[in-house]
Amino acid sequence: MKLRVLLVEDHVLVREGIRSLLGRDTGIEVVGEAETGEEAISLAAETKPDLVIMDVVMAGMTGIEASRKIIRENPGTKIIALSMYDNQSYISRMVEAGVTGYVVKTSAFDELARAIEVVMRGEVYLCGTITSVIVNDYLARMKAGPSGLKATPVLSLREREVLVMISEGKSGADIARELSVTAKTVESHRLHIMDKLKIHSVAGLTKYALREGLTALDR
Repeated sequence: MKLRVLLVEDHVLVREGIRSLLGRDTGIEVVGEAETGEEAISLAAETKPDLVIMDVVMAGMTGIEASRKIIRENPGTKIIALSMYDNQSYISRMVEAGVTGYVVKTSAFDELARAIEVVMRGEVYLCGTITSVIVNDYLARMKAGPSGLKATPVLSLREREVLVMISEGKSGADIARELSVTAKTVESHRLHIMDKLKIHSVAGLTKYALREGLTALDR
């Protein structure tokens, strides 16, 4: 039985190149292609892929949020992150979302092929560059002492959704309408987010969302 793969990448040339390389393996079938996180979620529900190769940073919904929702709705689906970025925050967020593979786009295709093999065995694969970033970050936090090892504030799924919408410049009324809740509920979420993050301005929340990979600047 062929491995069913969903390819998510917002750059057409990159996506076509990966599809062409995957096509050389007779044991792999690309069952769908998406340019956005929203399209990825819809296609995953439709095609039920065994594996999703997910771009991390896309305009609109990031690969982080898309991965989280795909895994929640399709628990058996594996996801490999494919990114230009080796930022510790992106890596951590993708792992928290349930991704079990992370490969930077500067890697050779052989590395992606290896990641697919390892992830589909039920193991975790991080390319060498990512492993170095994780180790160096951990060592830096160890040197910083106990304060450097404090846990990142945990936002609920709904709080993350509200934060992303705030960072996109949507008003409280717009957010309430999209989430089918009251404006009072949105305001309550906003206050909880600010309290958890110790950030008390929309500009600060937007910078946080960008830095943590929860949203992205339109490109």
